[in-house]
Amino acid sequence: MIHLTHEPIDYHALTESVRSPQAGAVVLFLGTVREFTDGRQTVALDYEAYSAMAVRKMEELIEQARAQWPIEHAAIIHRLGRMELGDISVAVAVSTPHRHQAFDAGRFLIDQLKIVVPIWKKENWADGTTEWVHPGSGSPGIAIPGTLSESPS
Repeated sequence: MIHLTHEPIDYHALTESVRSPQAGAVVLFLGTVREFTDGRQTVALDYEAYSAMAVRKMEELIEQARAQWPIEHAAIIHRLGRMELGDISVAVAVSTPHRHQAFDAGRFLIDQLKIVVPIWKKENWADGTTEWVHPGSGSPGIAIPGTLSESPS
């Protein structure tokens, strides 16, 4: 299951969607909005995506993971729009016969998602500035004083 949504992520349903009698392990990763990043206070995040390509890239990631691990089921859900502190922005669930496989596959999926999937995150800082974080960069873009900035380029 691959899904982009503006609604809160139902991680219990996501976990149940990957459970299987053939799988002895289910790993669930939840990415949440944290308050501090590199010593700066975050008040909210905004996520935007190139949706068609994002879904395609997430499907490719699951195919790549299946080529490396004996995955029974895998699912990725990413939220779009505005998220407040503590909100879940992304969930990855994977089931495999053994725990080390599930952990390795889950880590691969979330790590690669952050690198190759065209989803942009805007940090909204307590000082009123915002910064877009581009996929794969792992670092902020340009600080913009005031309220909201333009979409990522």
